[in-house]
Amino acid sequence: MTQPQRGAFVTAEIASQPEVWLRAADLAAEQASTLPQPGERIAVVGCGTSAFIAQAYAAYREASGAGLTDHFVASEFPAGRRYDRIGASTRSGPTTEVLDLIASLPADQRTLAIVGDPASPGATTADDVILMPFADEKSVVQTRFATSTLALLRAGLGHDITALAAQAQDALAQDLPAGWEAFEQFVFLGRGPGVGLATEAGLKMREAALAWAEAYPAMDYRHGPISLAEPHSLIWFLTEPPTGLVDQIRSTGASVEVATRDPLAELVRIQRAAVAVARHRGYDPDQPRHLTRSIVLDGEH
Repeated sequence: MTQPQRGAFVTAEIASQPEVWLRAADLAAEQASTLPQPGERIAVVGCGTSAFIAQAYAAYREASGAGLTDHFVASEFPAGRRYDRIGASTRSGPTTEVLDLIASLPADQRTLAIVGDPASPGATTADDVILMPFADEKSVVQTRFATSTLALLRAGLGHDITALAAQAQDALAQDLPAGWEAFEQFVFLGRGPGVGLATEAGLKMREAALAWAEAYPAMDYRHGPISLAEPHSLIWFLTEPPTGLVDQIRSTGASVEVATRDPLAELVRIQRAAVAVARHRGYDPDQPRHLTRSIVLDGEH
C-alpha cells in the first residue's frame, strides 16, 4: 500500500487558505456585532501561534484607529487589568492557559473566543463565541486556522480580504527562494503587523522542519542578531526593509528575500518553505516531535 506523503495534511491546508480566508470574511460580515467594535479598549490573547496572530491584529487595529489594542500570551495576562472586551483564539479549544485565563476573569468582564472545534471546551467558555470549523486542521502544525482568524479580524476592520486571498493564491504559485535547500539559518523580519507574522514564520520553520529560525523587528536586527549572518543564512523580510539594511546584510554573505505582497500572504509562502525544508531533512511536518494539537497540562481540564 502506498504511504501518504509526509506533510500531506499541512500541504493541503496551506493550499486551501485563499478559499478559507474568503469564508472567514463572509463570517465576519455575519458576526459583525460580535467582533470588537470601534472605540472599544480591548486585549487579545493566545498561546504560541495564536499569540503571534494576536500581536499582528493588535498592530492592525491600532493602525486603523479602531481603538487601544493590547496583546498578551495567555499565561502572562496581567492580573486585574480590565478591558471593554478580552478576546482569545484557540484552534482545538482545550488549551489550559486560555481556559484558565477566561475562568479567572471577573464575571462582568466581557470575553470573546474564536474557536475551530465546536465540540471543545473553548466553544462554551466565553461570553461570545465565533466558530470556524471550516478552518480547523488535521495537522499538528497550525497554518490555516491562524491565518483565517486574522483574516476574520481584519475583515472586521474593513480590510479587503478578496484582494488578500488573491495575493495568497499568488504566494502558493511563486517559487521558493533560490537555494532554499542549503540554508542553515532562517531569519524573518518585519515592521508593524509584520513583527508578529515574522515571529509566527520563525515558529513554523522551527516546529515543522526543526530548523534554526529566528525573528525580530526589522529595525532591531542590526542591534546584535546580524552578527550571526553568514553565507548559510537567509534573511526574509515580510515588510519593506529599512533603508540600507539589505545592503548591510548582503555584505555578510547572507542571502536576502524581500516580500512584495501583504505579510499575511507572504506567510503562506513561508509555510510552504517550512514544509519543503522539513521534507528535505526527512521530517514529517504533520507530526513534529514533542508537539500535540493543543497543550493540556496534566491535572488540568
